[in-house]
Amino acid sequence: MATSNYSTTILVDNSKEEVFNAINNVRGWWQGEIDGNTENLNDEFGYSVPGIHFSKQKIVEIIPNQKIVWLITDSKLSFVKDQSEWTGTKIVFEISEVNHKTQVRFSHLGLVPEFECYGDCSNAWSQLIEKSLFSLITTGKGVNVFG
Repeated sequence: MATSNYSTTILVDNSKEEVFNAINNVRGWWQGEIDGNTENLNDEFGYSVPGIHFSKQKIVEIIPNQKIVWLITDSKLSFVKDQSEWTGTKIVFEISEVNHKTQVRFSHLGLVPEFECYGDCSNAWSQLIEKSLFSLITTGKGVNVFG
């Protein structure tokens, strides 16, 4: 049986360069505490919501205006039994042109339905990508989706 990684797609009228720059402005759309640089190959940054979620990302691939890949090198999710479920997974942003619009295909490779956090984590990603990142790209300001 094929594994089903979490993925979602958004379409915007903005340029591929504007989309690329918005994604790399991680503090602008991902709510929580972010420590470290988030823009260049081999940059490493920590993301945390104290007491709930910690993950460390390393940018392992970056193709300007086309693709960004983060490798999760460490994680601790306090709300699931295997608190390191994210460790070793990859987060991928693919930017392309579709019908004169810019498409962002977001995938969390390794975040699969078998994971205990799949429901909560995929819902959080949907909110972050479809609402906060979309807002940052289209209005210049992300939105707080975790209220």
